[in-house]
Amino acid sequence: MIKRVCTATILLFVLSFSVILLGDESSTKYFPYSLDSYWIYEDQDENEFTRRAVEGEEIGDEVLSAFSYEPELENWQDYSCFLHASLYKVNDDGIALVVGDEIEKALKARLKYEADSYLEVIMKDAPQGGSVDIDIITEAQNDFLLLPDTVVENEEWDVTEKKGAIKMKANDPGMSEPFIMSFIFDISETGIVTGSETVVVPAGTFEDCLKIEYRTETTLSFFPIEFEPDDDEIEPAGETVTTVWYAPNVGIVKYHQERQHIFLEIIPEDAGIPKPENPEPITFELKEYEIKTNGPDSEKSE
Repeated sequence: MIKRVCTATILLFVLSFSVILLGDESSTKYFPYSLDSYWIYEDQDENEFTRRAVEGEEIGDEVLSAFSYEPELENWQDYSCFLHASLYKVNDDGIALVVGDEIEKALKARLKYEADSYLEVIMKDAPQGGSVDIDIITEAQNDFLLLPDTVVENEEWDVTEKKGAIKMKANDPGMSEPFIMSFIFDISETGIVTGSETVVVPAGTFEDCLKIEYRTETTLSFFPIEFEPDDDEIEPAGETVTTVWYAPNVGIVKYHQERQHIFLEIIPEDAGIPKPENPEPITFELKEYEIKTNGPDSEKSE
């Protein structure tokens, strides 16, 4: 009996000590930055891009680290702040990507594509002389909390909040005035460390990688509210799940994202409106990298 108690006590001590060790690790260990370091990533279609650490910026009282990218992003629908952030800062909260403007552009591009796809279908049956005008407005927090100051397994944190609104104005010659309706999406994103793993990518094998899942949660509201349908008459808005693996002293080594449409997802399946397929999952893996140091030895892939 004593032996069993001792064994259980030792196991509990070891597990709790592991959590403490993980909790005491600074987030900067998993997102290193030194001038002229670079990371080359490759997606599932063998498309590559390079992120390079460049001279930072001072904005007000804050000192921001900076990255450049090659090639430049051509379509804002493809933007991911995990991979394409230009500026970030380290403070008491942790590592925050300064990407509010970029997130707004990316969300607007996604909603515009979906609204245009919907409009293309419904206008086929529109009355002669009818038209629909669309206006899209987006807002986002300036800071995206990529990693909290201390990294603790199974502790969730708030990453960011953003909002998108699609305003549609239908003009019908048979109506005395246009019909206006707005769809408003409030999107919150959280992160959680789900564990640590060994990750094998083209750049090598990386042990003790943090595996973090970032998940969005979207609420939908309508304006004017008297036209808001019952909950069972509309599908929930689409969500995004992003999984990122961070290697100690290297940074992001693998990225996988699955996302649904946002606006198009709320259209019921029995509405008879064809919808494009959800975007294909995207995976990026680290292919080559070099982390510069102050001394003669830099860490890099072979």
